[in-house]
Amino acid sequence: MHPEALVRDHTIYACVMGSRAFGLATDTSDTDRRGVYVAPTPLFWRFDKPPTHVEGPAEEQFSWELERFCELALRANPNILECLHSPLVEHADATGRELLALRGAFLSRRVHETFTRYALSQRKKLEADVRLHGAPRWKHAMHLLRLLTSARDLLRTGTLTIEVGDQRARLLTVKHGEVPWPEVESWMTRLATETDEAATHTPLRPEPDRARVEDFLTRVRRASALQ
Repeated sequence: MHPEALVRDHTIYACVMGSRAFGLATDTSDTDRRGVYVAPTPLFWRFDKPPTHVEGPAEEQFSWELERFCELALRANPNILECLHSPLVEHADATGRELLALRGAFLSRRVHETFTRYALSQRKKLEADVRLHGAPRWKHAMHLLRLLTSARDLLRTGTLTIEVGDQRARLLTVKHGEVPWPEVESWMTRLATETDEAATHTPLRPEPDRARVEDFLTRVRRASALQ
């Protein structure tokens, strides 16, 4: 089966991500689409397995096969968890709605490590840009601030919210380079400290509910095999 056919015919969940989902879109923003497809179970009985992900067929579109998506979500991959919490859902069939109902099963204290590790790697890139070019990539700085805020609030409340709400105007001033780098750097440091503090008394469980997710995946595979 052609990879594009998997996306076209077997997508269970599709959403818009990026600036549009975060509430940071402007007139020139792209529309980033993400999705999850279920490869028919008989495809796994062959020597050549179905792809774990597919890029396209539309521009700025990327999809994961359900099992790979669940694996990454259980590891608290920031991009995957945010995909599950997009406010802009374009498609969700019965299986997709069940996946969305499992969102809480993927959340755990692991998010502290994964979100902060990702944030640190992005901050190092920004600092390198400042050393080499005298300024960071301001759009990336804006998104790092958004990510740190989201991680802090997730650890504080146990709920992942990716829309920036009333922080939109302030974050866009960063994107436009209107906030001095030292001030942005101080903001990042404060958010990182608050994230570490939130992790010490977070309501999140220590580990994700792997058994619940695995039960869901098994039922989906079995239903596909019986079709």
